[in-house]
Amino acid sequence: MMTTQVPLIIPVENQVRELDPKLLLACVAARRGFSSIIGSHRKIDFRIASFPRSLYLCKSFTVMNLKMFQIMSKLGHEIVSWDEEALVHLPADMYFSRRLSPRSLKYVSHLFAWGDDNATLWRQYPGMRKAMPIHVTGNPRGDLLRPEICNFYQADAGEIRRSYGKFILVNTNFNHVNAFFPSQNLFRPVNKAGEAPGFGKAGKGMSREFAETLRDHKQVLFDHFRQLIPMLEQAFPDCTIVVRPHPTENQAVYDRIADRCQRVRVTNEGNVVAWLMATEALIHNGCTTGVEACAMGVPAISYRPVVNDRIDQGFYHLPNQLSHQCFSFEELRTTLERILRGELGAADGEERSSLIDRHIAARDGSLSCERMVDVLESISQGRSGLPGPGPSSQLAGLCLANGRRLLKWFKSWLPGSHAPPEFHRHRYPGNTLEDLRQRITRLQHILGDNTRLNVEQVHDQIFRISA
Repeated sequence: MMTTQVPLIIPVENQVRELDPKLLLACVAARRGFSSIIGSHRKIDFRIASFPRSLYLCKSFTVMNLKMFQIMSKLGHEIVSWDEEALVHLPADMYFSRRLSPRSLKYVSHLFAWGDDNATLWRQYPGMRKAMPIHVTGNPRGDLLRPEICNFYQADAGEIRRSYGKFILVNTNFNHVNAFFPSQNLFRPVNKAGEAPGFGKAGKGMSREFAETLRDHKQVLFDHFRQLIPMLEQAFPDCTIVVRPHPTENQAVYDRIADRCQRVRVTNEGNVVAWLMATEALIHNGCTTGVEACAMGVPAISYRPVVNDRIDQGFYHLPNQLSHQCFSFEELRTTLERILRGELGAADGEERSSLIDRHIAARDGSLSCERMVDVLESISQGRSGLPGPGPSSQLAGLCLANGRRLLKWFKSWLPGSHAPPEFHRHRYPGNTLEDLRQRITRLQHILGDNTRLNVEQVHDQIFRISA
């Protein structure tokens, strides 16, 4: 018999990457008696005071989360979190300064880790309280990589093949030097020649010396990849070259390359899992998609025409190690030819298997979503709701929430803003209620779940899912 649980709030920041995994989590939670508010992260936070006291499932706990955590605490919400960026992460000292905040952590009651590597990293953090419950559950994104779940994208993959034919997928991750807006790069543009650039959004929390090293390395790689794309078109006349920029990259530079080519296409549409299912091979450098390809058994090549061991071993070790590594275009071409002839598959071996298992839990057995809901059930057990804040606390939370919304709206229109309205539209373009219902129906079919779900729109790009 289903019991009423504490409601969940599941914000989605990057729609193409996060929405489907979080819908899967909401479906699993619904059949256990949880209702979920899901939708645009920004719009949910703007309306946080209008929702009942809930378990808020956050994707980070940086210093940037602090103001919202304080508001949610005053309103009576309980915060649990994982770190969406903890799978492929910076060296520990810089990861800690960029992605963790002891002040924000005070408001978090439970943490969900991608795998043992992630949990070990968190336990090394000096600001982590010893009693913090860290649950090695895996991540909902990992569930979508499992063979029995990724069939959710079978129709999408078929449509991609019909549209693009036989293709090689090039995933880029040069958002440190080619960000959607210049202020989001590691360093902001300078106004005068010889002037020392200030940190951009991507550089905050890094030492200047490391940020400069990373910038220089990424810039050289960026230049190589821009040369690589037309070279691939020339070398493989029977294949389309599909370029998929990082979600926070400026796509225009790749559009200009495609304009000069005949078989180069640039797109950021849909979840990358469908593209991995449809492609002949993936080319990347230090990209999380290399990890996802390995988990799915898709041939992936890390193209490394320049090497910096400090960056490659300290930051991008995991995706590079889980891929075939090529250090020149000739080596890349030979490897691709073998893949296209069917002589070479995905990078494998016992060492790689052990490596990915340390980083991603729930690759078999119970889904990550099921393990998370187990924890959520234990949190809400015996509660009909979360403790209510006092009237003064609730009033303060309401005032702070409304004040934050107005301030964010005003700042987004200021020149030089790192998050103007068009950037939010790029990350979360939105979806209709009917589209959401169709996705949920497909997910339930994959799960073999007959639970009757009610899906309704409660605000613009905010939906409620319940049994």
